[in-house]
Amino acid sequence: MSQDLALKPTGRIFGGLVGDLKRKAPFYLSDFRDGLSSKVAGTTLFLYFAVLANAIAFGALTGVLTDGQIGISEMFVVTAVGGVVYALFSGQPLTILGGTGPITIFTGILYAACLQWDLPFLPVYAWVGIWAGLILLICAVTDASCLMRFFTRFTDEIFVVLISVIFISEALKDVHETFASPEFPLDSALLTLILSLGTFMIARGLRRAVNTPFLTRRFREFLSDFGPSLSIVLMTMLALSFPEVKLEMPMVPPELAPTAERSWLVDLFSVPTWAIAASVLPGIMAGILLFLDQNITTRLVNSKDYMLKKGGGYHLDIAVVGLLVVVGSLFALPWIVAATVHSINHVKSLSETEIVEAEGERLELIIGVRENRLSNLVIHVLMGASLFLLDMIRVIPMAVLYGLFLYMGITSLTGNRFYERLMLWITDPRLYPDNHFTRFVSRRTLNVFTAIQLLCLVALWVLKSSKLGILFPLMLAGLVPFRMFLRRFFPGPEFALLVAEDPGEVVKRFPPERRLAD
Repeated sequence: MSQDLALKPTGRIFGGLVGDLKRKAPFYLSDFRDGLSSKVAGTTLFLYFAVLANAIAFGALTGVLTDGQIGISEMFVVTAVGGVVYALFSGQPLTILGGTGPITIFTGILYAACLQWDLPFLPVYAWVGIWAGLILLICAVTDASCLMRFFTRFTDEIFVVLISVIFISEALKDVHETFASPEFPLDSALLTLILSLGTFMIARGLRRAVNTPFLTRRFREFLSDFGPSLSIVLMTMLALSFPEVKLEMPMVPPELAPTAERSWLVDLFSVPTWAIAASVLPGIMAGILLFLDQNITTRLVNSKDYMLKKGGGYHLDIAVVGLLVVVGSLFALPWIVAATVHSINHVKSLSETEIVEAEGERLELIIGVRENRLSNLVIHVLMGASLFLLDMIRVIPMAVLYGLFLYMGITSLTGNRFYERLMLWITDPRLYPDNHFTRFVSRRTLNVFTAIQLLCLVALWVLKSSKLGILFPLMLAGLVPFRMFLRRFFPGPEFALLVAEDPGEVVKRFPPERRLAD
């Protein structure tokens, strides 16, 4: 199924949405049948712990940024319920919903603004979410997701590296804080480091087991599929063998109840009328952020690199997310959207790969992905069950979850061309891989293009961390016209190759004398 077809404007209200439903309906039953495999089971367990860690981490961070107005309880509920709804009704079920760094930061900025204007946070938050959700629904029925056809790898690559760096930096920062905090003695800090690195190294090592010559193929696949889950179990058992060492444990609520002392349903009309109207402006910004976050991640999941056969449903995905945001805002639940790192790891964990030799280089190629709804559904059913198993979750040290974050952040960088070109800066030119870019793009063009992407990455990082973080979505969207502006400063064929979905197709447009090596 062509991604271009899903992003082709229909020119009709509800046209794209109806098209998504027609394209995805024939695959609906097979989405469940194709989930009946050991690979899907291994992926489900791994992603369950990842989603759990994400809910704990971003729920706790939201609690800090909002002074306990919204926290882990709300994040658990919306992740479980929203994930089940999305798995059942979305167009691309390989996408995993969850809290994200940009949205969490946006929530913190909104809370600070409410304090400044002496407004109650929860009703303002609810109204902003309602407006944002309505904007997403309008986008769904007007084929607005078709704008994603103007996005290229230039934006996608920067966005993935940004989110990956957020995951890696948060994991490293949390481990470092254990050493710096007087609350934890040295033995606690050292065990935290061991558990984090152990989780990362075991998960990464077992993930690569399938490509080794040892043991049987079936057993190697089992170790690869269940590697992250096994690493969590092993490191948790190691932590339990040192009961005398104090470790940071998940801040899981004692019972299912709102973080603050309030009813679940928000009193929408406990704010002045002018504040309801004024919340449209941050609602628009939140809508843009949610729209871009969702669609960029969906575009990455639907990338030709993953060889997906069943296609996506951009408009349907946005409609489901919009409904979740509107309904969730009524209860002051966190806004959830496609989580980039989780989604990419979901696809990669479900992928079938083979090792090929090319010019003396061993390459791991994806030959297919087990596309299904069952893994996403079961992950979030388990999240719902976790609401009744909070005592069991409390035995998993945060150090183990930090290691999982580190694993996911680094794994999601694999195959990212921006990251690979950055690595060329510290690679001996004589050892450059023999690929499309090193053969058809001059070294100067390659380095300048990569440097510009790096500057964009730094600018996004600085902006999201500043008081102007509310403008983050605008800068992210601005990367599209910026990429179009850059085109005039680079050789046409080389620039097209750097941003192309399929470099092989672009190479065909090069003069014959430059294609001799192809």
